[in-house]
Amino acid sequence: MSTANLNADDDEIIAATRRWLERAVIGLNLCPFAKAVYVKEQVRYVVSPARTPEELLETLMNELQDLADTDPEKIDTTLLIHPFVLNDFLDFNEFLDVADAAVEDMSLDGELQVASFHPDYQFADTDPNDISNYTNRAPYPILQLLREESIDRAVEAFPEAEAIFEKNIETMEQLGHEGWDKLDVGPAR
Repeated sequence: MSTANLNADDDEIIAATRRWLERAVIGLNLCPFAKAVYVKEQVRYVVSPARTPEELLETLMNELQDLADTDPEKIDTTLLIHPFVLNDFLDFNEFLDVADAAVEDMSLDGELQVASFHPDYQFADTDPNDISNYTNRAPYPILQLLREESIDRAVEAFPEAEAIFEKNIETMEQLGHEGWDKLDVGPAR
């Protein structure tokens, strides 16, 4: 179970998310596409006050529309951080179908997509404490809103993009739980 600080204010939540992004996602090169948008300050951080899945869906739909309407040079991706809802990973995982349906209902499929990160992220057929799960673990539940066009450009520029997942698992296995803990990016085991 995660140990995220649910009493943190928005600035602290964003700071923890940025630390995770800098040290884990970019620092371990878990996403080779993240550094460019981070350096260009094209990442939007939104802390949702939602306490119910319905409230989160409303925020998600607003953020999807905002991203679709914004120049990609200004904002390329949005991290929708929701510390007060869907803290149980199974509930979060079920909500991902709702998020995908919202993208489709808004006629944004093919334009935007949603990626997911959670303090208790667990891939199918893995043990909860399996280090491979940490590739998608973040200090708080996060829905990342991505532009399909940006993904396509990044994949074109990155040879063997399909190998990223396997490389990430190798990275995590070499790092181990002790190495992850030393990154101080949460969540702790």
